[in-house]
Amino acid sequence: MSPGTHVRRVRSGDTERIAEVFLAARGQMTYLPDLHTDQETRAWISHIMIPGHEVWVAEQHGQIAGFAALNDHWLEHLYVAPDAQDHGIGTALLTQAKKARPDLLSLHVFQQNTGARRLYERHGFTLTTLGDGSDNEEKVPDARYDWQGSGEPR
Repeated sequence: MSPGTHVRRVRSGDTERIAEVFLAARGQMTYLPDLHTDQETRAWISHIMIPGHEVWVAEQHGQIAGFAALNDHWLEHLYVAPDAQDHGIGTALLTQAKKARPDLLSLHVFQQNTGARRLYERHGFTLTTLGDGSDNEEKVPDARYDWQGSGEPR
């Protein structure tokens, strides 16, 4: 983790910045279709994603630079602002997710997201399935990764 980076649980005032990170990161994924307006995405983050998940944010110099959302043993979302990528933010969030789910952590990632795939593989995740996209909203080929932890307490 780079100096000035801190991971913490989400707080009520974080919603707008989380939405900005999500929209900016997804905006870099030019292979994804535009399915929702920014307003719809912000409403989903505020009313569904944050309340329904265990959400962690990574702050860099006091500003949210990325977030991770867990649901059961699934890492459902891990996004880092484009200008904060390659500075250890994804690693810090992934480390926290593994601490929070010490037995098993699973995730889906778009096959074309090679940077994220390298991150997961570097941190001990194993590719278990390649999907054709029929099981995700975007209909874009994805990959499932699993991490078997040590079972240490949370």
